[in-house]
Amino acid sequence: MVDSRLVGEGDQVRRRRECQACSERFTTFETVDLATPRIIKNDGNRQPFDEDRLRRGFLRALEKRPVETAHIDAAVERIRHRLITKGEREVASRELGEWVMDELRNLDEVAYIRFASVYRSFQDVNAFREMVERMERDTLLGRNDHQLQLLTGENIDPFQQDDLHPKNRKR
Repeated sequence: MVDSRLVGEGDQVRRRRECQACSERFTTFETVDLATPRIIKNDGNRQPFDEDRLRRGFLRALEKRPVETAHIDAAVERIRHRLITKGEREVASRELGEWVMDELRNLDEVAYIRFASVYRSFQDVNAFREMVERMERDTLLGRNDHQLQLLTGENIDPFQQDDLHPKNRKR
C-alpha cells in the first residue's frame, strides 16, 4: 500500500496500492459493510431491512409535495444510521415506523398526516381531526415553525433556516 485516506463523508477509504509482482499502481475504495438489523413485523415475522422499501414509503407519502430528493435521501440515511448505531440485531417495525413519522413531520406535515393515517389506521375523520389539531397546537407553541408556511401558503424552503437544516439538526 502506497497511500491511504478517507473520502466522501468519511465512510470510504481510498487506498493507492502497488502490485509487488509488476510494480503497477492501482486504486481501491473500501467501505465498511455494516449489517443492518432485521425488522420484526407486527405478526412476528422477521425481514431484513430494505432501504429501497423505506425510500418508496417516503416517496409515496411525499408524492406531489414540494420536498427535494436530497432531503428525502438524507432522511432515509438518518434512519439507516439510527438502525446501525442502535446496536441491536432486531428492531420492531413499530419503532422504525415512529422514526419515519418523525422524519416526515420535519419534512412535510401533509406527508406526515398521509403516512400516519395509514400507519396508525385512522378509523374515522375524528382521528384525522385530532392529529391536525395537535399539529396546529404544536405550531402555535413554536414547535414546528417551519411548517407554518403550509398553513399560510408561503413559498419558503423550510431548510433555508440554518437551525432547521437536516445537517444542523440536533440528534
